[in-house]
Amino acid sequence: MTVTVATIGVHVLDTHVIGIQSIPEGSEGQLVETIRLSPAGTAGGTAVVLSRLGATVRSQGAVGADPLGDALLAALGREGVDTTGITRTEAAQTSSSVIPVRPNGDRPAWHCIGANGAFTLDLLDREALNGCTHLHLGGPEFLGGEAAGELLASAKERGLTTSIDLLAPGDPGMLEWIAQALPHTDYFLPNDEQVLGFTGAKDLVSGSRALIEAGAGLVATTQGKKGALVVTRDEVIEVPAFRIDVVDTTGCGDAFSAGFILGRAEGRSLEESARLGCAAAAQVAQGIGTDAGSYDLASVDAFAVSTPTW
Repeated sequence: MTVTVATIGVHVLDTHVIGIQSIPEGSEGQLVETIRLSPAGTAGGTAVVLSRLGATVRSQGAVGADPLGDALLAALGREGVDTTGITRTEAAQTSSSVIPVRPNGDRPAWHCIGANGAFTLDLLDREALNGCTHLHLGGPEFLGGEAAGELLASAKERGLTTSIDLLAPGDPGMLEWIAQALPHTDYFLPNDEQVLGFTGAKDLVSGSRALIEAGAGLVATTQGKKGALVVTRDEVIEVPAFRIDVVDTTGCGDAFSAGFILGRAEGRSLEESARLGCAAAAQVAQGIGTDAGSYDLASVDAFAVSTPTW
């Protein structure tokens, strides 16, 4: 079965700075281990991992007409992602983050929204959805609930399955902002802090069920070292994370999304798909950035079989 995924929404160029102990005082300098650029974002990062896992990926979004945009498109292209649907705009710079990675893998960040804030449905090439089997919308909050709902409903009418993942932190008002998208969402892919923050629930199962009552087909939540939790109307499935040496957790959520989406597209069970998502996230966490290392579906499946979990 050919899996063809449209990844639409947030595309970011990340600059990782590895070996940060502290921010230098005043105008002082500090030597670090590595400075590295990589493609990222809830659409861009997911696109990279999906492509590595063997899916055909068509990305759409907006980047600036600037050197950052050149670098981001080139990086996505090297990963086999079709970027012909990504608009270049003079209205804003390419979205970019600077991420100082601490020795324990923590990653505070400076971020410029840039061109992601300029992407609208008017820029979307709807014909590029023809032949796709799944639509992943990264950052529906940038479009707003009405536009996101329209896009996802259109995808469902074409026979595609759908998923969303948000960048926004767990602000209770965000759920209302994207409410019109949820009834057209097969897989909602948040992290644990977002679930609790969006819903005000005291535990992830209750929060996930509140999101399902709001319209989502299911909720597959990442929990960092705890792994993932998949909740449907009838099931609660816990999948542990793999025991690895963490280098950088940037992009792990996007990698989980990619593995889960591909697993479902291949007909794997919810548990198997979440396990594939956790295994894909583990590949990313062992290097710098979403495009860290070298892996494909076969090697990720082999990793999942041979590596112990927490």
